[in-house]
Amino acid sequence: MRILVTGGAGYLGSILVPLLLVEGHEVTVFDNFMYHQTSLLDCCYHPKFTVVRGDVRDKRILGELVPQADAIFPLACLTGAPICARDPHTARAVNYDAVRAVADLKSRSQLLILPSTNSGYGIGQQDIYCDEDTPLRPVSLYGRLKVEIEALLLDRGDCITFRFATLFGVSPRMRLDLLVNDFTYRAVVDRFIVLFEPHFKRNYLHVRDAARVFIHGLENYDTMKGRPYNVGLSDANLSKWELCELIQKQIPEFYFTASEVGADPDKRNYIVSNQRIEASGYSTSLTLDDGISELIKGYQLVRQNQFSNT
Repeated sequence: MRILVTGGAGYLGSILVPLLLVEGHEVTVFDNFMYHQTSLLDCCYHPKFTVVRGDVRDKRILGELVPQADAIFPLACLTGAPICARDPHTARAVNYDAVRAVADLKSRSQLLILPSTNSGYGIGQQDIYCDEDTPLRPVSLYGRLKVEIEALLLDRGDCITFRFATLFGVSPRMRLDLLVNDFTYRAVVDRFIVLFEPHFKRNYLHVRDAARVFIHGLENYDTMKGRPYNVGLSDANLSKWELCELIQKQIPEFYFTASEVGADPDKRNYIVSNQRIEASGYSTSLTLDDGISELIKGYQLVRQNQFSNT
């Protein structure tokens, strides 16, 4: 299958693209390499790998690439609330307008799988799981744009959307601003952290499991299309405090405490049900403990906070 991956050199894409090549697909990556990353160098030997350097907002290039693909994964995105808040115009142009342009260019026979976010649930209700029918109440521009583009694509009925939990784990295009990655880095380097709103809960997902679910979507597209799917670890609806406790099991010297003053600007607080994706036959393979162990090793190599989307 010929697959176009926009933003394929990013945190998720640099795990997903090699996986697609191993599966035998022809992969074209369209990326502007805004972080000067070299995360796909190991793919350049592969005869089925193509790179196009450019901006996803360039409709001329999209017009050339989209018709050639059997499937499109629009990963190109300003990912995270801070970067979107800082540049809302570009955020809308990349996260909404460019994805809409892809959808407008594709035919009904082409497959489209959109990575979305469970950030759209915003502030949930205590002890009540958010499923795909839960009203979406995003608390950031990033969340709102993801909700808007997902709604547009689902209304057309010819796509799959994955509402990813907060990703974690080592990637060739590393990010230290993700919650698990950040907390583990602080445990390794600083040995302490002060938490704001330590009771706020999130769901989590290893970046490699996020990549694997795209393969699952390709293999089950006809039965899954037209619906959103929460994708996360069902046993990992954890608060920030509980996450720190897990990290402390592997780094006993790690000290954490809660601040009695101040607030976390990120107000997301919810627990998530992943039953729908599990019912489709997909299951995760890596736990939070696995990811923390992996990150501890990775941070012997990465000791500078140069990898983030902030």
